Amino acid sequence: MLTPAVLQKLESIVGSENMLSSQEDRIAYSYDGTPLLKQYPDAILIPRSAEHISRTLRLANEEGFAVVPRGSGTGLSGGSIPVENCIVLLMNGWNKILEIDRENLTAWVEPGVLTGQIHAEVEKLGLLYAPDPGSSSISTIGGNVAENSGGLRGLKYGVTRNYILGLELVLPNGEVITSGGKVMKDVAGYSLKDLMIGSEGTLGVFTKILLRLIPKPEASKTMLAYFDQMIDAGNTVASIIASKITPSALEFLDNMTVRCVEDYAHLGLPTDIDALLMIEVDGRRGEVEQDAHTITEICRKNGAREVKVAADDAETLRLRSARKVAFSALARVKPTTILEDATVPRSAVPAMLEHIKAVAARYDLTFGNFGHAGDGNLHPTCLTDERDASEIKKAEKAFEEIYAKAVELGGTITGEHGVGLSKRKFLEGAIGTAAVEAMQAIKAALDPNMVLNPGKIFSTRPHCEGALPIRRDQIKKFVDMGAYS
Repeated sequence: MLTPAVLQKLESIVGSENMLSSQEDRIAYSYDGTPLLKQYPDAILIPRSAEHISRTLRLANEEGFAVVPRGSGTGLSGGSIPVENCIVLLMNGWNKILEIDRENLTAWVEPGVLTGQIHAEVEKLGLLYAPDPGSSSISTIGGNVAENSGGLRGLKYGVTRNYILGLELVLPNGEVITSGGKVMKDVAGYSLKDLMIGSEGTLGVFTKILLRLIPKPEASKTMLAYFDQMIDAGNTVASIIASKITPSALEFLDNMTVRCVEDYAHLGLPTDIDALLMIEVDGRRGEVEQDAHTITEICRKNGAREVKVAADDAETLRLRSARKVAFSALARVKPTTILEDATVPRSAVPAMLEHIKAVAARYDLTFGNFGHAGDGNLHPTCLTDERDASEIKKAEKAFEEIYAKAVELGGTITGEHGVGLSKRKFLEGAIGTAAVEAMQAIKAALDPNMVLNPGKIFSTRPHCEGALPIRRDQIKKFVDMGAYS
């Protein structure tokens, strides 16, 4: 616990009106969107300037406490979960769009702006901020940058990293720096900006973010394709990619997810299908019409029972919601919803889905599956109850096998949620000891006292603690043991 003297020093930095320390406040900021993880902070600070952040971090180095940055708390890997002897640095009040530069197609924003608000404001001007995380209506842009968030448009447009031109941030030692800017080419020294993107709040606290904007596409078209067999949906994805059409979105839902979505949103979806694909194309109007026609034919040739094409904006929103509400629909089934993001090469998606199905059956667990079929980013979602300790134990074992299979197939343990606390024990097994040690060396160089979001991504000890046996050289052993049969 922080001493009363340290708490008083913190209050002197931000003012009593910007410091929360009641039991209710400490409970409210003890968790984020990640299930099963919780830790009380000692206090919550609401900084109003970069100087407040700088002075807070300098004090943390002097007094030996930790600082955990937080936006909306929507993260799914425990990245904003407090640690022992820490304060939460609450950044969601930094919510201004500072500038939209139409000549340079950029926007300066504060880290607490909701991503959906950015979408709405730039689209009024005929522009587009392309990254579209599923949580865009409630997640902050600072959190998106910290996690390098993906989203539905990732197949065609890429992820958050591809749209960040510059950052103003406070380093762990309290120094304020700016990296990047409005120029399209800049190779002056190391790209600190790119190092910070996806660093999960462990290397700096963002105070301003420079976004890259693009012209809003002239037209778009949304389609739903229904399949009686998952393998047919997988073949359809491969055929679309092979046709040299790059959809702006290429998403899938399995039968469990389709049934939950229909029960929740009443969209008129057939509940006896094995898989659903939601496909979007955008661009110039003539090209969009042609691409939509070609994709419809590809779906039919690969066994689609039916292909529905949106006729207007209202139907587009309705068809799109089949994918957008997937997580919310699944979360109604049981008290605890564990949503993960194992990612494989897109050619391996059918094999990965079959493996998840087999694992769920072996452990007698309920899983729904949905995700980004076009880029191999899957969201196996376990529907369970954290009050049932034996079932949670089975879920943990199931995810161990799922991550192991993802690595075996040439994939990774996380495609967009980050490592955080929830997956740090898998990291060494996925990328190797040398890579983890290189990351730890960067962390130690920038944050020698380990004050900024310590313990996230990897242990602060020299080696990853408790790395599970999913190293590539051990996968064959697991197969031989029957773990993937």
